[in-house]
Amino acid sequence: MTKNIKTGLNRLFPTRLFLAGLLSLFLVHPAAAQTKVTIAIGGGACLCYLPTVLAKQLGEYEKAGLAVELVDLKGGSDALKAVLGGSADVVSGYFDHCVNLAAKKQELQSFVVYDRYPGLVLVVSPKHTGKITSIKDLAGKKVGVSAPGSSTDFFLKYQLKKNGLDPAGTAVIGVGLGATAVAAMEQGQIEAAVMLDPAVTVLQGSHKDLTILSDTRTQKDTLAVFSGEYPGGALYSTTAWVKAHEKEVQGLTNAIMNTLKWIHSHTPEEIMAKMPEGIVGKDKELYLAALKNTLPMYSETGLMDPKGAAAVLAVFSEGSPEVAKANIDVSKTYTNKYVEQFAKTMGTNAK
Repeated sequence: MTKNIKTGLNRLFPTRLFLAGLLSLFLVHPAAAQTKVTIAIGGGACLCYLPTVLAKQLGEYEKAGLAVELVDLKGGSDALKAVLGGSADVVSGYFDHCVNLAAKKQELQSFVVYDRYPGLVLVVSPKHTGKITSIKDLAGKKVGVSAPGSSTDFFLKYQLKKNGLDPAGTAVIGVGLGATAVAAMEQGQIEAAVMLDPAVTVLQGSHKDLTILSDTRTQKDTLAVFSGEYPGGALYSTTAWVKAHEKEVQGLTNAIMNTLKWIHSHTPEEIMAKMPEGIVGKDKELYLAALKNTLPMYSETGLMDPKGAAAVLAVFSEGSPEVAKANIDVSKTYTNKYVEQFAKTMGTNAK
């Protein structure tokens, strides 16, 4: 009897091993089955890109079935080059690149907006406080931007032209967005710079009399500068990639939308606690202050406002003859399809 039981168990054992192995495939391999997507960021330490980084910290990409790799680059133009060159799939950067590239017959499309305002700030170097008091004083000066051809550069040229200056008469220097920009300003390597938080708040922490020539961190200031809404950070890619990877685009949209909802339902302290230590830096109080300044900038809907997109086109048409002559259909540079689908799905789940 005992012998028969042992024989039966031995016959069953290989089957049990097979079933255990099969089960492990389902339990262990979901991550391996995730689709890999590479996102190039135009300066990961910048608070304007926080939703993209935070989504990874919260595990939102994984929940959406994506294995996302974030590649941190010096500026938006470098992130754009990465996508156009094929080393990245998606840009986490400013929407205005989609409009600018349309004039060069390169089709780009944003699919979820996370910044309602650009958050760009034109600041005078502490070494030149009192010497430069207006944008007109920047004629012939050296002004820092994240990288030539980035949104910071576009903003500078727009402001110069708006104030009657020839942009070609101002030297543009790439200084990045974080600690390198702060160092360049404090050392007086440049007379002014277009910066974003937390760098602006960090600089203000050491220099209380810091001169700010233009600020787009709030709705009021953005309206004053652009005479309308002006969308900032978004996820975008080539129109061809978006069409060919709808599942991945929807997943990325869902991840960013869930992150935006999380941001607006948590305190600045809770948000900071989730961010990587290397990004927060040693001075947590200054980072927290900068984050509090930035929170109103983050979108609550993820949608592109058609009026905002039109404002971007109008600004570029003013500063670039190439854009003005291109007869761009700005509605093709963005889509709200995936954000609307997210809203429908959430509505269904809510019921």
